[in-house]
Amino acid sequence: MSEKNLLIDKEKCIHCGLCIEDCIAGALEFGDDNVPKFAQGGEDRCIKCQHCLAICPMGAVSILSKDPENSDKISEHNPDEILNLIKSRRSIRRYKSENLPLETLDKLKNMLNWVPTGCNFHKMHFAFVEDAGVMDKIRKHVNEKLVKILTTTPVDKLAGKFSRYKDALVNGEDVIFRGAPNMVVVSTPLNAPCVNVDPVIALSYFELYAQSLGVGTCWCGFAQVCMQLFPELAEQMRVPDGYKVSYVMLFGPSDVKYSRTTQPESFEFTTVDRFDPKKVCLFDKIKRYFWNSVR
Repeated sequence: MSEKNLLIDKEKCIHCGLCIEDCIAGALEFGDDNVPKFAQGGEDRCIKCQHCLAICPMGAVSILSKDPENSDKISEHNPDEILNLIKSRRSIRRYKSENLPLETLDKLKNMLNWVPTGCNFHKMHFAFVEDAGVMDKIRKHVNEKLVKILTTTPVDKLAGKFSRYKDALVNGEDVIFRGAPNMVVVSTPLNAPCVNVDPVIALSYFELYAQSLGVGTCWCGFAQVCMQLFPELAEQMRVPDGYKVSYVMLFGPSDVKYSRTTQPESFEFTTVDRFDPKKVCLFDKIKRYFWNSVR
């Protein structure tokens, strides 16, 4: 049996070719019996995205030993409700000091299996701090280390990010973790095709789904910097060899409830209504290249 294990239920297959058309790797073709099969070299090109399984209207395609009957049916979504969820997303910095129900944690973890990754490189690592008591120990360790650095040694460029919070840290304020009882640390393999983008996509999905479950979240760049400053933190997160800590998100039961959305200033939007690369002079190309490189 092959590793990819492509199986077509000939009784269900209607020979529509949708699985062949939608295969980004061009891994499938019709066989002599007009039933889809791997093309020559197709099994090696397959990126395990399961699009063939998902697109088949009859549920005739099985791949990677996945039974289409075990997949959820795709339902219609209310765009206004989704937009409201996006608009009402807030960074939460006030949390209840209590653990989330295990059922909620399991839902959040399970959802992450569906986040998109570059080239379907499905190898991110998620370290969850699920217990408020463990989080308190992390909080105490980090705050003590930062206070020591900021009060007894010359502040280097990295630690300098915390210098404006020196007084608050010395006074025992939790300016890094904001009292959050939970934390998720995302790590990616150094050889991942989209090593810096995949974690951001994953946490963007995570925070919106968390909000739908009544769970507050906060992107925590300071915690990510702490992972660099204090290697023992990454070790405690059990980051696999060959991986790097990419980002950290705080989460937990929110202790604040917002009544309405904000009214942000609009970004700048440009409509590209023509394309004539010959009109772009060499100087503009060089200027744009260096500007984008150094920003």
